[in-house]
Order: sequence, then C-alpha cells, then structure tokens
Amino acid sequence: MGARREQGSGTAGPEVSESERLLFGGPLRYDTGWSQHREAFLELNFRGMVRRLPGLLASSFRLARQADRRATRTVLSAEAVRGLAQAVSLLAVNSVLGRLIAGGALQDRLRGAVPALVTMAAMTLLGALLRAASTYATGRLEPKVERVATELYLERAASVELAAIEDHAFHKLLDTAQYGAASARRMIMYGTRVVNAMISLAAAAGVLTVLHPVLLPLLATMTLPSAWSALTNARRRYESFHTWVQHARAGHLLSELLTEPQAAPEIRVHGVGPFLLHHFRAMSETAEAEQARLARLAARTGLWAAAWTGLATVATYATLGALLLAGAMALSVAGTAVIAIRTGSASLDTLVLEVNQLHEEALFVGDLQRLYEEAAKRAIPVGGGPLPEDPREIRFENVTFGYPGEAARPALDDVTLSIPLGRIVALVGENGSGKTTLVKLLAGLYRPDRGRVLWDGVDAASADRGELAERIAMVAQDFKRWPFTARVNVAVGRSSVPLTEERLASAVADAGAQEVVADLPRGLDTLLARHFSGGHELSGGQWQRLGIARAAYRRGRILIVDEPTAALDARAELEVFERIRRLAAGGQTVVLITHRLASVRHADLVHVLDQGRLVESGPPDELLAAGGLYAELYALQAAQFAPAVRDPAAPADSAATDSAAPGAGTPAAGAQAAGARGPR
Repeated sequence: MGARREQGSGTAGPEVSESERLLFGGPLRYDTGWSQHREAFLELNFRGMVRRLPGLLASSFRLARQADRRATRTVLSAEAVRGLAQAVSLLAVNSVLGRLIAGGALQDRLRGAVPALVTMAAMTLLGALLRAASTYATGRLEPKVERVATELYLERAASVELAAIEDHAFHKLLDTAQYGAASARRMIMYGTRVVNAMISLAAAAGVLTVLHPVLLPLLATMTLPSAWSALTNARRRYESFHTWVQHARAGHLLSELLTEPQAAPEIRVHGVGPFLLHHFRAMSETAEAEQARLARLAARTGLWAAAWTGLATVATYATLGALLLAGAMALSVAGTAVIAIRTGSASLDTLVLEVNQLHEEALFVGDLQRLYEEAAKRAIPVGGGPLPEDPREIRFENVTFGYPGEAARPALDDVTLSIPLGRIVALVGENGSGKTTLVKLLAGLYRPDRGRVLWDGVDAASADRGELAERIAMVAQDFKRWPFTARVNVAVGRSSVPLTEERLASAVADAGAQEVVADLPRGLDTLLARHFSGGHELSGGQWQRLGIARAAYRRGRILIVDEPTAALDARAELEVFERIRRLAAGGQTVVLITHRLASVRHADLVHVLDQGRLVESGPPDELLAAGGLYAELYALQAAQFAPAVRDPAAPADSAATDSAAPGAGTPAAGAQAAGARGPR
C-alpha cells in the first residue's frame, strides 16, 4: 500500500488508507474533480488573472448590490476617494521635499512647505474618515451578501428534481458549492481592497513615470515573484480541495456517527467507539499528509519568490543610485522616487495578494454559480397543462424506469396498470419488486424513461407539477422526523395554508394520534428532538401515528401509504387500517404498499409486482383463488402462524398444549394472525 499518484492532480498524493478501503470500498478521491465542470476557473496565471479581474470585481459588486445597494455605494465611494487622497498626499510629499531641499533660508523653505504639509494632514484625516465609513458599510454588507448567496444555494437545491439530489455528480457539486456563500462574503472585502490598491498604485506609478520612466518596469519586477508564488499556491489549494472534498465529508461522517443519538446504543453495546475512532484517526492522518504536501510545496515556492524579489529590489535601488551619480535625477526627486517606489511596491504587493485572494474566493463562488446553472437545468418544471378536475382513473401505460448507474434490470419494466380513483388500491410484492418506485412515479417525483402516466388521458409529464403535488399526500416508510415541535411535524403536511387548531385536531383524530399527543409533556408544543434542551423522543409507533396525521392534515385527494403500520402493534395496526378504509369511503383514493397481505383483504384492487413487472391484478379474493404469486406469498405468511407439526418423539403434554391453542390449525386463525402481525 505504497504512495500512489492521484489521477488528475498531477502530483504524487498520499497513500490510500486501509480505512478508506474497508469502510468505503476504495479511495475517496475525485480523480477529475474541477475539470468535470465547464469553463473551470483553475487556469491560474498572471495574464489570466488580469484578464478576469474586471469580471471578478463585477461579480463581487453585483452580489453586493443585490444584498444592499446603499452600503455598496458607500464602500465604492469611500475606497475611490481614499485612493485619490493617497495620490494627493504623495504629490504633497514631493512638494515638501522639493521645498526643503531647494536653496534659500531655512525659515523661508519651511514657510513654503506649510501648504503642502497642511494638505498632507488634511488627506490623512480624510483617509481615516473614509476608512471608518468603508469599514462600517462593509460590516453591514458582508453578512447580507452571505445570506443572499446562501438563500440562492438553498433555493436552487430545494427546487431540483429528486433524481438530481440522488445523482452522485450533482451531489458533489452541492458539496463544493456550499462554500461559495462564505467566499462571496469575503469577495466583498477583497474587492474593496483591490479597488483601493489599484488607485494607490496608479498614483504611485504616475509619479514614478514623471520622475523617470525606467523606474516603473523595475517596480513591477519587484512584485511579480510574489504574484507568481501566490497564484501557484492558490491553484494547488483549490485543486486539492476538489480532489479531497469527498474524503473530508467521510471524515465528518465518522465524527458525527460517534455523537449522534441513533447510533449511541449500538456504539455502547457493541463497543463500536474504538473502531470508529481508529478509522477516524487513520483517515485524518491521510488528510494531514495532503496538507503537509501542500505546505512543503508552498515553502519551496516561497523561497524561489523571495530570492527573485531580493534580486529585483537590489536592481531597482542600484538603478536609482546610478541615476543620481550620473546627474540624471535631483536629490529631491530621488527622495520622492524612494517614497513612490516604497508606496508603489506596497500597493502592488497588496494588489497582487488581494487579487489572488479575490480570485481564489471566486473559484468557490464559481462553484456556486455552476450549481445555480446546473440546478436551473434540472429544476422541477414550472407551469404545464391542467389535470382533469375530477379524474376517474390514473393509468400507467407501458412504463419503464431505471435508476441511473444501477443494475441493468430497470426498477419498473413495461408496466401497464390502472388506479381507479376513490378506491383502495394495494401494491404488493417482495422486496425490490418496484412498489415504492411506482408510487414515486405516481407522485411526480420521477418521470418514466419510457411510457406514460395518464390522468384520464392527460400525460402527467406535461401537466403542472405543482398541481399534481397538491393532490398527493404521502406517508413514506422512512418519512422525515422533523426536529421541531409536534405541531409543526403535523402541519408541515400542508405548510402553505394557515395553521389552525381545528385542522390540527381533525388530522390528529383521523390518525388516531390523540393519545400520543396527550402523553407529550407540552402536547403539540413539545419539541421532538432530544438533543435540544426540553426535547422529547417518540417511539417508532408514535412517530408513525404523527406521520399519518401529517398526511391527514395535507388532505390530498390521493393518499399514498408505504408500510404505514410497520412500527405498530397488532391492535394499533387494525385500527389504522380501519381508518384508512374510512378515508376511502369518504371519497379519498388510497394507494397502499404493505408486505402484510392479509391487511389488504379490504382493498378494491391489488396489483402484484415481481422484479419490476406486473404479474397479477384483481380483487384479493380472486387473486387467492387464482393460486398465483399473491396466493403463494399469502400462504407463506399464514403458515408462519400455523401450529408446528408435532414430533412423534415429543412428550405428550407438548402435543396437548399445541392442540389446546384456540383456533389452532384453522385457516382463519392463520390468516388473522398473518394480518395482525405479518413477517418482520
């Protein structure tokens, strides 16, 4: 397991730890990383930096203007005037030196320098006031820019298709783009510094050009090495970030597993803590080796830049001395030139470093911008045709759907079936048969690869997705347990309507969750998150009741329930199915997914799926009589509760005990037990 060269980085990367191989199946690296993105910003060189500088500044202040126009104007005005004040101050210095070095009585020379000295003092005071104004406006502006950028990030992430969220490449873009909001905030700071440094540099360069043209290129030569060093290190850091972002996410995952409440019992019972700590340490050491590599390269690059800068500085002052000795420059002018060189060098150093920082932050803002663009392409479409107001059926017509990057066999393969509205329709089949995928297509979460989902002949793919979602209520098997109050956990089922006590009470009653709410310390106002102060935790069955109440609160015309009683006891399960039947009796369509086949005996229609294909359809009694897959699965479940065949060698009292069980051996008893409990 020696050191290996990571593809795409161009440098030898740290070895892949055994922790990566054992826990995650291989190296957690993005071999191509940034280069997968169109118009990547990793072309870091001085010419490219200068070429993109106007665009970077425009991007910074576009964000700033969007966040706070007034503060943006204040910052721009203050920094521009500050730069001009520095230029005037430098010219005043030249005037003072000229007056002091000129001939004549000392008193006259001092008197002649007073106006320039007053100007210098005034410019210094003005600069201080402008700096204070800029600092205040920037302090207001930066958090607003970060908020606006973060809101755009979250808005785009929440509005894309479910398939995009589940896509590996898009999720990687989400990982990297999340840093763009903080970078956008820092871009405001660096942008204002760049503007100030540019104006200061222009003033110093103008003075040097007037004093002697040869000094200007020497000034640039002094600063180019630091520019090269900064840009080179920025490129390395950004490339490393993209290559290692998944590795960093995995390290955070290990640390979170050690502290999350869900994993805590098993960590303590099974002693998993030392195991996770060991692998966290191993992965951290791998990441530390990458940081050490970057530090080593940065130190080497810095040494080369320092040597080059030293030689350029010696050459600049040697040239200045030669001009003095040759009589090509007066002493007062030389003094001003020294100050101008120092001011210009400092301004150019600042400009290069701040532009580099601006550019480096822009790389991450560029990731954010790419997320905006990619999310726009994969967003849930807005608008579309209307659905029938009162449809009679939803028909799947030759529907095929497969998850990208998964096995060759599609999740649904050429499925044609009907869901009559106002009825109870059950979807049954073994794990992996496509039941959950089918209801996600019904809810508009996915679009078929082939075929159509028709609402009385209207293709759902061309319909208004918002209108389709309005008609659906869903209780998924893994529904979200929001870390908010019980009230919000119910009302989030229809967050777009005003929250009313009447609607809440009705939903809780429809779900049979009155006892759950009554047992909570503060009723519906109880926080359901134990890791917060005053938080409370529910059992799985209690959560399931609240999940059903959430769907009831939504009042969708089609209710999709996926294993609604998985965490309930037998008595509660029978009660829930009775309530589901009442919903259907009131005109609501219920699409039910369950493995407990006796529980669907009151369904109007059962569709049986097997490996993504529809194999049977019909009322439950007809399917039992037909002796197909449904009857086979039903019999397997019922057999689990039939009495075991007695071993002839077993003691007689055990046989008597078996035979004494009420209803033992009767088909009705087996069916009832299968319906009440079912296979786990």
